[in-house]
Amino acid sequence: MKKSLSIILSLMMLFSVVFSSTVLAESTYSVQSGDVLWRIAREYGLEWEELAEYNALENPHLIFPGQMIRIPSEEAVEEMTEEEVTQEEPVVEEEPVVEEEPVVDSTQLTILHTNDMHGFFIEGAYDGMGAAKLAAYYESVKASNPNTLILDAGDATQGHNLVTLSEGENAMPILNALGYDAMTAGNHEFDYGQDQLLDNIALADFPVLAANIKDEDGNDFLTPYVLKEVDGLTVAIFGLATPETKYKSHPDNTLGLTFDDPIEVAQTLVPMLRDQADVVIGLVHLGDEGTMTSVALAEMVEGIDLIIDGHSHSAYENGNTVNETLIVSAGEKTKNVGRVDMTLVEGEITATVASLFTKDQSLELIDNAEVADLVAAIEEENAVIENEVVATAPYDLNGEREFVRTGETNLGNMITEALLDISGADVALTNGGGIRASVAMGEVTKGDILTVLPFGNTVRVIEVTGADLIAALENGLATYPEPLGAFPHIAGMMVEFDSSLEAGSRVTSVMIDDEAIDEEAIYSLATNDFLVAGGDDYTMFVGANVIAEFGAMDEVLIDFIAENGFDASEVTGRIQDVSEDAEEVPMDDAA
Repeated sequence: MKKSLSIILSLMMLFSVVFSSTVLAESTYSVQSGDVLWRIAREYGLEWEELAEYNALENPHLIFPGQMIRIPSEEAVEEMTEEEVTQEEPVVEEEPVVEEEPVVDSTQLTILHTNDMHGFFIEGAYDGMGAAKLAAYYESVKASNPNTLILDAGDATQGHNLVTLSEGENAMPILNALGYDAMTAGNHEFDYGQDQLLDNIALADFPVLAANIKDEDGNDFLTPYVLKEVDGLTVAIFGLATPETKYKSHPDNTLGLTFDDPIEVAQTLVPMLRDQADVVIGLVHLGDEGTMTSVALAEMVEGIDLIIDGHSHSAYENGNTVNETLIVSAGEKTKNVGRVDMTLVEGEITATVASLFTKDQSLELIDNAEVADLVAAIEEENAVIENEVVATAPYDLNGEREFVRTGETNLGNMITEALLDISGADVALTNGGGIRASVAMGEVTKGDILTVLPFGNTVRVIEVTGADLIAALENGLATYPEPLGAFPHIAGMMVEFDSSLEAGSRVTSVMIDDEAIDEEAIYSLATNDFLVAGGDDYTMFVGANVIAEFGAMDEVLIDFIAENGFDASEVTGRIQDVSEDAEEVPMDDAA
């Protein structure tokens, strides 16, 4: 009996040693995006001060994704406590110690942001993650931090035929379901006209912002800003729209509206918001090209904590800091969601971390069923129109942004040849910014063509002089090799230019019917109604004599393909840079 008892006691002691070593062993934790020290400490039953001391953190409110945090064993925690008591003993002998909170509890604010979604709410192989994945991600972030705002920097309601066929209306229930708190008006929100824009806004559960747009009476056309209360914090969000809207949407769509200088407006507005808010956010559609950019805004206006930008489709992985203002942008077409995590102590921002949640990361998420069903219902409404097969493409047709805004592509050639064919004009020209997507090899549906040409622009034929035509080409080549929406896709002429020359004097040769252009002669030009109205700064076309009008560009292209196939898409070198540094045009891209 004694021997049995001895064995049992030995086993108990052995188990105690093993268990104790397991519990007391130190472990590590890898910081994830959005983590804060107090929450990590709580998960391990510790105080955040203990974690900070054990890891010798200089700033316990600033930790980074991937950083390894050592988790102390129970024994190590006890030792730290004993050391603190020993250090305090001499003080206790003289007078009682009044324990005070070393740091006021911090507040964690998360901002999720998108821009230039262009209605791409359907997950696609070459598109973004789609609305159902967006919803799943937004839900997961809000579950970990209820202090989350969801914001969009414009151009959400136009582009993909999912929303274009309803003139943007179908975008609104999707944005509502995603839980957006505010968005700013992009230039393409105006593509359906002012009345339709206001009708769409009336369907939104959130404000659509722009502080620099005035109507004919000088009143705000849209809501200038909004104040949001988040866990005791006041967050001011103001909107700014690009003045380029006057010519980067159809000019008729902004008649009677004035787009004030966004920087001047912000210089007046931000100090007022600064007095009311703990955090000031600029939700802007300005981009990083030209003069009125988000960078210029940050340089010229003090007091903006965060600028969320759209318009140029830029993606800043960790944001850019300019003049102590963080600028973020998330790309385009739901390919990324931007995330900004702010730590505030006593209303002051002590840390800000920007990151991107990518489409690849979204593949691990399960679609939000409610949003997926909503998108599917809209698709079903559009299916009758969209799913009609209109052709079979023998190869891919290139309509990608970085190509159509910098050079000749087979899709651009196909479109301009269609304009030339239906009009019988001398020459044709259309802007690369109007080509919004590629066409994949295989069956081509009407929906595919609508995605390429979503604006509903019609074909117009105008009379121009040779000098006007040269001025138009100079306008489209002004920033080359930098991308420009005005880049000219042409038919009926061969153009050479020298990009090393000063903008405005780059065109060196224009041949029409094998003859040099005559600056005083009159030519018939087939183009689109957007350019005829001066869009993309083609002001030389404004007031030109319109000698013919035809239907929508998408219908013209569909009819042309049906009759002629795809041979006209061949890349011919019809517009070439002849400077010494020019790269040779890859002619094998013709098919």
